Amino acid sequence: MKKKIIQLLRPKLFVRSITDVTPDILDSFHIKGIIIDLDNTLTPWQSEFLAPDNIRWLETIKGHGFRVCLVSNNKGERINKIASILDIPFVAKASKPRRRAFLKGMEVIGTKPQETAVIGDQVFTDVLGGNRLGLYTILVVPLSSYEFVGTRLMRIPERAVLNLIRRPNKL
Repeated sequence: MKKKIIQLLRPKLFVRSITDVTPDILDSFHIKGIIIDLDNTLTPWQSEFLAPDNIRWLETIKGHGFRVCLVSNNKGERINKIASILDIPFVAKASKPRRRAFLKGMEVIGTKPQETAVIGDQVFTDVLGGNRLGLYTILVVPLSSYEFVGTRLMRIPERAVLNLIRRPNKL
């Protein structure tokens, strides 16, 4: 039981930044679509600031033919504005890690679970939700330590989980 729970919380790939996810990496896992978290993955929390490197990365990804959808637990107005700037679809009020939002994101971009990656900064929302559906999960280091108080509280058990899954042969 413990091993199964840990597997649901284990990302397939850890990266420092979204820009470390190259088209070659995605191609090697037969990925066609990407579901991306917004806060602390693509933008700082509650910010509309898009770093030039992240914009270039997204343009490169789209230029290689990957379909992209923002999936966020945020309400619609801010995510709508950012998605419009980036010219990509979005799912707001996602209630991650619930399956519904990930399924809706895949429906929007027309992909199946085995050909979809999810990129996010949280184990208990992005990774857990993606792994429950068999998506290729990629965990990034959060862009900022400034975040919702509930997220800050969840970082405590998240650190414990990350320490556990990074240790070889401890499961």
